Amino acid sequence: MMNFKRLNNLTGWAVFAIALVTYTLTVEPTASFWDCGEFIACSYKLQVPHPPGAPLFLLLGRMFSLLALGDVSRVAFWVNMLSVLSSALTILFMHWTIVMIGRKVINKSFEELSKPETYTLLFSGVVGSLIYTFSDSFWFSAVEAEVYAMSSFFTAIVVWAAFRWELVEDRAEANRWLLFIAYLVGLSIGVHLLNLVTLPALAILYYFKREAKPTYKGGFIAMFVGLIILAIINSGIIPGLPSIAFKFELFFVNSLGLSNGSGALFFLFLVILAVVFGIRYSYAKGKEVLNIALFSFVFLMIGYSTYTVALVRSGYNPPINENDPSNILNFLKYLKREQYGERSLLYGPVYTAEIEEFKQGEPVYKLKDGKYEVYTYKPEYVYQKDQQMLLPRVYSNSPQHVALYQEMLGIPAGQKPSFGDNLRFMFTHQVGHMYMRYLLWNFLGRESDYQDAWAINPFQDSSKLPDNLANNKARNNYFFLPLILVFLGFYLLYSKNEKDFLITILMFVLSGVALVVYLNSPPVEPRERDYIYVGSFYFMAIWAGLGVMQIGDWLTKIVRSPQLKWSLLAVFGLSAPLIMAQQNWDDHDRSGRYHQIDFAKNLLNSCAPNAILFTGGDNDTFPLWYVQEVEGFRTDVRVCNLSLLGTDWYIDQMKRQTYQSMPLPIELTKDQFLEGVNDQIMYNGNPNIKGMSLPDYLDLLHKNDPRIQAQTQSGDMINTFPSDSLVIPVNPTEIAASNWFPKEFTPFLSTSIGWKLPGKNIFKGELIQLEVISNNAKAGWKRPIYFASTLPNDQYLGLKESMQLEGYAYRLMPFKIPGAKDGFVNTKIMADNFLNKMYWRGLNDEKIYYHGDFYLGIPSVTARLGVYRLADQLIREGNLPKAKQVLDYLDKVMPNKVIPYDQFSASSVGLYLEIGDEAKALSMANTIIKRNSKAIDYYFSEDNIRSHDRDIQIAFYEMNLIVSAFKESKVNPAKYKELEEIFNKQVTRING
Repeated sequence: MMNFKRLNNLTGWAVFAIALVTYTLTVEPTASFWDCGEFIACSYKLQVPHPPGAPLFLLLGRMFSLLALGDVSRVAFWVNMLSVLSSALTILFMHWTIVMIGRKVINKSFEELSKPETYTLLFSGVVGSLIYTFSDSFWFSAVEAEVYAMSSFFTAIVVWAAFRWELVEDRAEANRWLLFIAYLVGLSIGVHLLNLVTLPALAILYYFKREAKPTYKGGFIAMFVGLIILAIINSGIIPGLPSIAFKFELFFVNSLGLSNGSGALFFLFLVILAVVFGIRYSYAKGKEVLNIALFSFVFLMIGYSTYTVALVRSGYNPPINENDPSNILNFLKYLKREQYGERSLLYGPVYTAEIEEFKQGEPVYKLKDGKYEVYTYKPEYVYQKDQQMLLPRVYSNSPQHVALYQEMLGIPAGQKPSFGDNLRFMFTHQVGHMYMRYLLWNFLGRESDYQDAWAINPFQDSSKLPDNLANNKARNNYFFLPLILVFLGFYLLYSKNEKDFLITILMFVLSGVALVVYLNSPPVEPRERDYIYVGSFYFMAIWAGLGVMQIGDWLTKIVRSPQLKWSLLAVFGLSAPLIMAQQNWDDHDRSGRYHQIDFAKNLLNSCAPNAILFTGGDNDTFPLWYVQEVEGFRTDVRVCNLSLLGTDWYIDQMKRQTYQSMPLPIELTKDQFLEGVNDQIMYNGNPNIKGMSLPDYLDLLHKNDPRIQAQTQSGDMINTFPSDSLVIPVNPTEIAASNWFPKEFTPFLSTSIGWKLPGKNIFKGELIQLEVISNNAKAGWKRPIYFASTLPNDQYLGLKESMQLEGYAYRLMPFKIPGAKDGFVNTKIMADNFLNKMYWRGLNDEKIYYHGDFYLGIPSVTARLGVYRLADQLIREGNLPKAKQVLDYLDKVMPNKVIPYDQFSASSVGLYLEIGDEAKALSMANTIIKRNSKAIDYYFSEDNIRSHDRDIQIAFYEMNLIVSAFKESKVNPAKYKELEEIFNKQVTRING
């Protein structure tokens, strides 16, 4: 018989090839939304991404980016290919792991296996690994430049190495495998911390291997030791060693007067000395466990040393340099992820808790004149004791979150949630909605790609489904096949290999439900978080592979014909991965998708040269970073991320020139925007001041003038703000004479602009925005300032009446149009931008998949809303041909068949009627009303109709818009009679 090792290797590499081809054919050709643009930009130039960073990913990403051979448009593709390769290798090691666990179920050595046992074992590995290959969440991460694919690879290779170590009889050779595992764990820290959750299960595996007569008590102790090792690495080594190094640094620099870095270097020397001494001692005394532990620490630290990349590269001040970890102070904050705050885990306040007292917390240092100086203290909040509880799940006091807690749990406003409410939220939302839903997506199927979509009902009558569900590419049905295999494999391990059953189930729990408890998610997330839990789905796929062995075992007992047995086993085994591949391909194929990058280019091209562009969170910013850093597109525009603008390191970066963009006009000194200084300027109203001159106020702030300061309860003096209304002086003559100013707006010019802030208190990021606006106004408004049109309303600072819409962004203008609560449109500039300067690749191609609410929402909110406002203003100006041109152009580049008509399309029906194009108006109206009517029919047929309240409201709103537009037009009523009757029928149903 052919050598089993060779057969196993060939089979493993075969499933690797299948995965590699699958992911290569479906990989995204450029940067996707969310963190991908940032990671690609940082990989390409080895910059510093958001904490805690992923230095190993960046190093490997940089190597892959070189394969673009100088073609910057191909850099993203090759960095994405790093995830493709990592994912394919994950499948390879998964196959080999299933084979090793399956061999223990058979309870024979590999050499003793019969042919049927060999083929069944290898087939099990193939099926389990292919189920994971085509699973929803894993495939999603496999085709984009995110860390989760490589994190899965480290989980796979560490688990494989642990089971491979178990096979080694020679103790010295086995110990080398332990060091290899320690090195892999250290490397994985440089990608993502998810890999660490396997350590407690590996500790049990170690115990079972080394203990001749294992017991439940011993297994429990081993798991506890593993948890301690996990805690030591996660909380001790990663942030702990730098924290101790800083203590030495303080002593050496402040007390001994030595140079910066001397204390940290001395601490590093002490650690090396202690480890060397410990290794020599363990060797001399024959203490094997201590020796392995110390060597494991060394190898783990070698892997962890990839973080020196952040230290080194940050020192060169690259354009993307988050947290600026170029010194030990910032490096410590970077590793601790301090900018994200903390969530209570075991005990803490619930959302109704109020702060009773502020205490002085840890000191905050700055480096001044070669010394570390305490300039403030972190506040510690003391909450009401009766408003705290164990495992606080309903903890967020964000108004949006509080409203959702109350709605989900049925708690009246102002009433404290009970511990039962707390646990109900954990089990129904955090475990049920935010984990079990994802688990079923991967092994049962998915209803759709809309946010919060549930698992599919395999027996649902699809003929009644509305178009958005029936034709949704992400509507995937696996007909229970993968889930059945999972249960069979679970049963097989339970009945025949109790040790590996305990190990795999512990890995499953730690990478699934335990993570749910640890992460303590709020009631709403900006996107689905299934990628976090792929580790638990990995172990379920292992069980699915072992399920094939259980089927094979049963078939052996009931089927006499070998040919029939193998035929049935092939059908039962391959059905699951094949149907998953068929169902999932269309909604995981990202080839040809470019809109996320085109969106970034369109946003930048909405800005005049040398502009300042205020953007929001990840998706407003990371694609822009990518196109500027990698493709060199519109580097004259300074992108300013408002979610980072409240941090001192980011303000510092904004004060420096980057590529062709000049520094932001910020005059505040570093001491005035350090962490803890001017974080929030409290409103302290002065009835004598109706409108505060912004330049005058900032001048007082620069001078730390006591006239705007107040004393806190602790005795500290803080800056306050005397009015919620601001005034900026304007020189009308100078502005009117400038080349950039649109002359048609000259009548609106005056000697000042006055407005009211949306909130009374001013946060640091808003203070910097106001500083930039004020200083630019003093300089004659020469530098264009833009706000992305995707920002929440409160981030426009109450200045919308002075904002001119020019595309995907509003330009701040030196005048005000009273009543223009959503800004005003400059039709000449905006039409030119839309028709001549924007990119629309693939938005008219039915073969390209646009994922769910978010991908469909971006062109809807930015393009369709923008064109609606542009056409509406053109009609008001009497330019009907141009209005028709922009409406037709948008429908051409973004047709309904690819990006379904929405509420902005419904609004455009009325515009088509105004320009006299009845045919197009009727065509759009027919599509929208009939689609919505069918959707409402479906919603009313559902048992839980209340879950569709929002969908019904939107559908009714769109239909009402269209029918009202026709009634107000001069169109013959007979032409829209059918549509009106459909609408009236639904009105009767809704009102009834």
